[in-house]
Order: sequence, then structure tokens, then C-alpha cells
Amino acid sequence: MKMLLKGIGKLFRGIWKLISFARQLLINLMFLVILGMVFFLFTQSSKQPELPKEAALVLDLTGPIVEQRTYINPVDNLTGSMLGQPPIQENVLFDIVEALRQAATDDRITGLVLYLQDMDETNLTKLRYIAKALNEFKESGKPVYAVGDNYKQSQYYLSSYADKIIMSPDGGVLLTGYGSYSLYYKSLLEKLDVNTHVFRVGTYKSFVEPYTLDGMSDAAREANTVWLNQLWDAFTQDVATNRNIEAATLTPKIDNLLADLKAVNGDFAQLSVKLGLVDELLTRPQMRKALIDVFGENDGHSFNQISYYDYQPTLKDRSLPNDNQVAVVVASGAIMDGDQRQGTIGGDSTAALLRDARYDDKVKAVLLRVDSPGGSAFASEVIRNEVDELRAAGKPVVVSMSSVAASGGYWISSSADRIIAQPTTITGSIGIFAILTTFEKGLENMGVYSDGVGTTPFSGVGVTRALPQGVAEMFQMGIENGYQRFIGLVSEHRNMSLEQADKVAQGRVWTGQDALNLGLVDELGDFDHAVKVTASLANLGEDYELRWMTEPLSPAEMFLQQFGTDAKAWIAEAIWGEVPAAIQPVTRQVVTDLTTLANFNDPKGQYAFCINCLNIEK
Repeated sequence: MKMLLKGIGKLFRGIWKLISFARQLLINLMFLVILGMVFFLFTQSSKQPELPKEAALVLDLTGPIVEQRTYINPVDNLTGSMLGQPPIQENVLFDIVEALRQAATDDRITGLVLYLQDMDETNLTKLRYIAKALNEFKESGKPVYAVGDNYKQSQYYLSSYADKIIMSPDGGVLLTGYGSYSLYYKSLLEKLDVNTHVFRVGTYKSFVEPYTLDGMSDAAREANTVWLNQLWDAFTQDVATNRNIEAATLTPKIDNLLADLKAVNGDFAQLSVKLGLVDELLTRPQMRKALIDVFGENDGHSFNQISYYDYQPTLKDRSLPNDNQVAVVVASGAIMDGDQRQGTIGGDSTAALLRDARYDDKVKAVLLRVDSPGGSAFASEVIRNEVDELRAAGKPVVVSMSSVAASGGYWISSSADRIIAQPTTITGSIGIFAILTTFEKGLENMGVYSDGVGTTPFSGVGVTRALPQGVAEMFQMGIENGYQRFIGLVSEHRNMSLEQADKVAQGRVWTGQDALNLGLVDELGDFDHAVKVTASLANLGEDYELRWMTEPLSPAEMFLQQFGTDAKAWIAEAIWGEVPAAIQPVTRQVVTDLTTLANFNDPKGQYAFCINCLNIEK
């Protein structure tokens, strides 16, 4: 007995030591997190980049260009890493443009160097807005150079605005054009005995096609061909004008391209020079020397320079406090029900920003900047209701369409006082759908059956049971009602008959130019033009201040986001480093496609979403 009690005593002492160790470990971890936050706040507040007396601004963008920076909490960040999504650095479109505009009048900035090797492919509409700022910079008389080892399509588009394009002798210019491609799962789902129940209205509403077909429908192919060709024509015309070459040079027939490449012995760099795409081929040391000759040498044996990321924090807010404010509400991302963080449009959170603008006496008008392929029909209507309330309160609302304002993105725009798009905006896709998958066949094949009793026809309806015919008819009727509401909004606010609205709807995608001709938008113009129109509708003249309606991140959230990004990078490497690089894009696409529906949260399961607006090969 004595030995037993002694053993029990040792066991409890061991458990207590373990608890004490865990407690101390937790306290230490919390201490390290707090210490890291303090260090982060101190370094962010005290560190200020030094701007040389004279330097070239190097536009060395890394990652995607976005309308609004995304907040990703650490848990989501880590989950994303497991799905193969690498950590990214986002570049806000308006920050880039403002930096270029201030640099144009900054006596310390002697020129501009475009070094875009790590910039992600970007929609043409956003590129054109940056290109406008590049042209304004060139008007200052300061030189603009583009340097790079290779040029991808978006990188080359911006580089074409440079006075001189320099490329590595071993490089090349890769222009792939625009395309819209999806993976199709109909046969796979059939082999897995998965039933896909589709409810939709709209001949061209192609979101559901990957789940119901093994290839693109003729209607979707027809519609996509039209707007893709318009985008590519705009791209080639801009570049051809900048480079003083024929637009056809950028879209050669394969036989002609092979002949031209053969004439230079397969040297892509020499072919780029021959076609007029680049001006000079230089190695990196030669590039460095050429830029030193133009901008002077610094202590690091390179040219006098400052990175965009060091220059941007030094910029000053040039707006003056004013009681006449134009509120800018950015609606960027998929539209979801409820409160959502930046990067996704929340029905409740975006509506709250519009409501804040309505009750703020300093705000005289609202500019709604839309960059969205749509999403929840319910959340879209919640947001649109607040647009109506603003107008009823006597505050004009203008919509500025960015790259995409389609489906739900058009829904939230439909009742604004003025809708302004750009020629290359993707809009329309006025349609609605619902999709439900059930697994009763697959379960039965494995010997699993679902059975029971319920008090209504809807009891037991779910993914494990066959969908009753009556319930299916009910879903379809709901979708048809939602579609009628959608085209009813278009008819009411765009001064069309229901028949006319239905004709331009049907889920078809349009460019901004076509949307203007069809009456879906009021005029063409960029963000700057939309700002002026908004101020004009409120009779503000030139005396007003832009106020960006956002929910800023707290210092703690900023720290946690950075902490999560670092951890995500490690996990992504650990997990996806084992997957062959050649199949990673396919694997990620499959994961994205199969989880897209799971991320939707409309309370009635009704969606106005444009999948083709996302699957553009830039």
C-alpha cells in the first residue's frame, strides 16, 4: 500500500510538473507575441526611408494590383497555405497612381525605371489607369526606362509606355493574348455518382457549366469570344501606338511567327528587337551602367535610385480638410452575406459604410467603386437598398466600374444616379442561379442509405438524399422570381421595358463599350472622371475632399496578419513543396473550383455570379 501511494504521488507530481510547464510555455508564448507587437509598432513608427537628393524612382512592383488591400486573419492565412496559395504582397492601384503623380512634380525624382519582373498579371482596366499616370509623368520631361530579363504580358503593357525598353540578350517578350478557360467535371461527377441539380435563368449564365457539361456551350463560346476579342484589340492598339508598330505585329499567324523566328536562328530576344518590341539588348551589368550614365552613380555602385516601396511611405496627403466630402466606398471581391473583411464584399459591412456616409453631414455625395464578379443575390440587394437610401437623403451616388462589375456587381450598381464604366470593364452577366449536389447514389453504392420520417415535404432534404421533384420545382420558381426582380431593377433604373432588359440580360457578359451602347451604363470614364462627375452632381465645384470609407486595421491586426503570412509561407513550402511544379496549377484550380460553392453563403442559395469574369487568362 505504501508503494502504491508513493507511485500515485509521483504520478500527480509529474502531472503537476506537466501543467506547470504548459502554463509557463503559454505565458512565454504570449510574452513573445506581445514583445513582437511592441517591436513591430516601434519599427513601423520610427523607421522612415531616406530619399536621396536626386534619384530615379524604381517601380518594382511585386504581387497583384488590387483596388483595396485584403485583410486575412492568421487562421485563414494558414488554411490558405494548405490549399496551396502562396503568401502575397498586394499593391493598391490608387497608391501606385498617386506615387507616380507626386513623383512627376518631385524635384528629387529625376526619372522613372520600370522594373516589373515580379508583378502579377493584371486586368487591362487597372493597367490603363496606371498607364494614364505614366503618361502624366512623361509630360514632366523626365525620362522613363523599362528594364527586365523577360516581359510577361501585363509587364510588357506598362513597359511599352517607357521611352526605352531594355531586355536581357537571353530574354523574350511573352504575349499570350486573352482567353477564358475552365475545367469541366460532368463526367467525373457521374463516375462518382454525384447528382448535380442546377436551377438557373439566362442562356449565357455559364457558372454552372463546369458541373453540368464536359466543355463550353456554344452560347458561352459565342459571348466570350466577343468580349475577349475586344479586350485584346484594346491591348494591341495601345501597345502598337506606344511602340509605333502595326497592331498585327502583336497577333502574328503561327506560320509567320515561325518564319521570323527561324530567320534569327530561334533567338527570341533578337526577334523582339526585329519586331520593334524592345529597343536594346543588354546584360545586367550593361543595364546598370546605362542607368548610371543617365541618373548618376550611388555608393552601391549602381544608379541613384529609390524603390517604390521606400518612396510611397514618404508621400504626403495633398488633400485639405473640408466639410464638403465625397465619400469613396470600395466594393471589391465576391459578394457575401453578413459582415466581411476587406477583399470580400459583405452585405452588412458594405451597407454599413454606405449608411455611415448617409448620416455624416460632411459627406455630400458617394462614389461607389465596384470591382466584383458578384455573389450572393440577397447581400447584393442589401447593399443596393442603402444606395437607394442615400439617394432618398439627397446625396448623389455614382458608380465607378473597375475591371469587373458583373452579375451581383451590376446589381449593386443598378440604381445609382450615374454608372460610369471603362471600355475594357467586364459587366452585365445579368442572371441568377442555384446549384445543389447530392450524394445518395454514391452512398448507396457503398451500402449507406438514408431513411426516416418528417413533418413537411422539406424535412430531410439535404446532400444525402435524392432531391424531391416538388422541391426542385420550388427552387426553380425561386430562381425565376429572382431573375425577374433583377431585370425589373434594370428596367426601372435604366429606362427600359422588361423585354429590352431581358434581351440584354440572359447572363451575357458585355464590355463597358458594349454596355454603353446597350444603355446599361451612362458614360465611359476612369476613376478620376467619376470623381468629377460625383462632385458635379452634388454641386461642389472644385471645393471638396475625397474621403475613403474603410475600416482600418488595428496595430494588433496588422501584426497578426504579418505573423500569419510568415507562418503561411513555411506551411505552403512544407506541403506544396512535395507536389511536382508541373501539376501544381491544375491541382490548385481543382481545389478552387470544388470549394467555390462551399464559400458562398446566400441564405436562399441564390447567386448572381460571373465565373468567366474570373477565368480570364491575362
